[in-house]
Amino acid sequence: MRELKVVIADDHPVVLVGLREVIQRDERFSLVGEALNSSQLIDLLMLHQPEVVITDFNMPGDETYGDGLPLIEYIIKHFGAVKILVLTMVSNQLIISRLLEMGVAGVIAKNHIHEEIGKALNALSNGRAYTTPMDQPLSVVANVKVIDERFSNLSPREVEVLRLFVAGNSVGEIARLLNRSVKTVSTQKISAMHKLEVLNDHALLTYCIKADPFES
Repeated sequence: MRELKVVIADDHPVVLVGLREVIQRDERFSLVGEALNSSQLIDLLMLHQPEVVITDFNMPGDETYGDGLPLIEYIIKHFGAVKILVLTMVSNQLIISRLLEMGVAGVIAKNHIHEEIGKALNALSNGRAYTTPMDQPLSVVANVKVIDERFSNLSPREVEVLRLFVAGNSVGEIARLLNRSVKTVSTQKISAMHKLEVLNDHALLTYCIKADPFES
């Protein structure tokens, strides 16, 4: 049986070490590259054309590839044959459902990675998608009225905040990433919610995923 080439990506070295050890012990797979950010990941995909990529959902991105949903969408669009396992600390079912709707092979919660990664690799080696208890289908497309013109009212800074929010970051994490105060980020997020006419985080996330305003 031919070995399946694997690329792994995570900005936490400890996670990479753990994944490396699991993959190198499995004769069905061959680890061909490790990345710490989005650009490195895409470079490795172009170079090696692997059958499997295991990537963190949130890691340092860039203007070209980003992270979170935009990064996964880019990989699916440009590397259609690769099977994608997504590692995440995000528990929001809307994001998980959106990833599955996009076509990823599986989503693994990082706090269960040691128990689940072996099961996931077994599934992929047998040509199956990997399902976990967190993979419960929940429509984020149907029954959501989208008025795209509302996004034209957002300021560039509000769009930045929403992009990072949809990627799974908290207000505090967004403030750190954008080098702004938590108060400023919170104000910009609330302002965006008013302009989009949504009342809570759940509705905001649903609206943004449906409208997909961050697609390049």
